[in-house]
Amino acid sequence: MPQGPVESRGREVFDQGEAEKVLVLSDADRAALNAQASRGLLLALAAQGAMGLAAAVIAGVVGGAAAGWSALAGAGAYFIPNALFALRLAVSVRAGKASPFTFLSGELIKLFATAVLLWLLSRVAQDSLVWPAALLGLILTLKGYLLLLMFRKLS
Repeated sequence: MPQGPVESRGREVFDQGEAEKVLVLSDADRAALNAQASRGLLLALAAQGAMGLAAAVIAGVVGGAAAGWSALAGAGAYFIPNALFALRLAVSVRAGKASPFTFLSGELIKLFATAVLLWLLSRVAQDSLVWPAALLGLILTLKGYLLLLMFRKLS
């Protein structure tokens, strides 16, 4: 029997007394969630690295050595800032100081760093850069999570 006022929203019945309950995690629960989050970050990084390497191999086979190196450089332009961001998140989670602001600011810095690295790549390697291959490396690295979706266990 509900103890607080009850509101009806469509088919659902919402008890305001139940909405005020707070979920309290034990230290063991919190440690398990932190470990799972860190594992997820590492898996995402591994998948992105694998996709970047795959892009470099594909571009190298199809377009030659310059295309392979360009794809690797394009992949690195996203992978390096993303790896630093993931490291920062993992440290924040372990220290218990993770917050939405930490995530948002890290994401903005990561995107800015990626743009700067792509700009530097265009300036430094403009004569030998194969842009389609560099973009292939960038895009496949961005879509690295697709590997995780493909190989996820069905449960």
